Amino acid sequence: MSLTNIEFDQGEALLDWVTLSDALAEGHNHPKAKVDDTFLYRGDDTLLSRSAWIDGLGIAVKTAMIFPGNPDRNLPVVNGGVSLFNDTNGLLEALVDFHLVTKWKTAGDSLLGARRLANPDAKEILIVGAGTVAGTLIEAFSAVWPDAQIRVWNRTTAKAEALAADHPGTAVATDLPQAVSAADIILTCTMSTKPVIRGEWLRPGQHLNMIGAYRPDMREADDAALAKSQIYCDSFDTTLDHIGEFKIPLATGTLQRSDVLADFYNIAQFPAYDPQAITLFKNGGGAHLDLMVSRHILDLWTQSE
Repeated sequence: MSLTNIEFDQGEALLDWVTLSDALAEGHNHPKAKVDDTFLYRGDDTLLSRSAWIDGLGIAVKTAMIFPGNPDRNLPVVNGGVSLFNDTNGLLEALVDFHLVTKWKTAGDSLLGARRLANPDAKEILIVGAGTVAGTLIEAFSAVWPDAQIRVWNRTTAKAEALAADHPGTAVATDLPQAVSAADIILTCTMSTKPVIRGEWLRPGQHLNMIGAYRPDMREADDAALAKSQIYCDSFDTTLDHIGEFKIPLATGTLQRSDVLADFYNIAQFPAYDPQAITLFKNGGGAHLDLMVSRHILDLWTQSE
């Protein structure tokens, strides 16, 4: 078996957002993934390996090298790669670019949640945060809602303006409560440890889709937003006890486990859009999604040869 090396531009040329999110949905029809994370440290430098094994899809090990001093070397802080192994014989099949998998996994995960829960005729999409993920979300959600007006809000308005300038047609929001109230879909991709979205701003028919929080001390929505919403996530295993969005209110009793209604392993329980409901989706990520995306990329690569 020959080894395939897929670089960023080569893989990106094969992908589209709708098909990618469909592949994530199909990946959850396989047996539940076995996942594990490994950390190694040297001073401020970190090696993070996230591994997943899904019967029928294979094994992936996504390794991230996080070197905070790299900007002084004119190098990115985070580098790495994804090793994809054959499910039948364990042989290494492909090396897939780390940044390619991360980009398409992160936005594709949220896009799948929104395609199941949000208004299919959404006219206003708000992105809260203006980092790298925000730019990817503009790409992904424009593919499904091409006629929607996308607005970006950021604590530093200049960053939102720079992002909008890079994506023609994107507008800048300066009043967050007003922008949240007006939006049909709200996407959060901040690094906040305190809620930036308040339940009092939400109205029936909206879809709140949260990407940013990934640590136990991080939250993007307050308790009132959770209380008003029908709550869903990509994976119970990567969100409930690991991310502050759920972990903190679960600990205080303001959220019950039964309040999180379904994850992608029960995607049939995601309801059709209801204009009288507020839906909330938490993107928790996980190595199983990296595996699904990597397998999809390799399948497209093989078909193109």
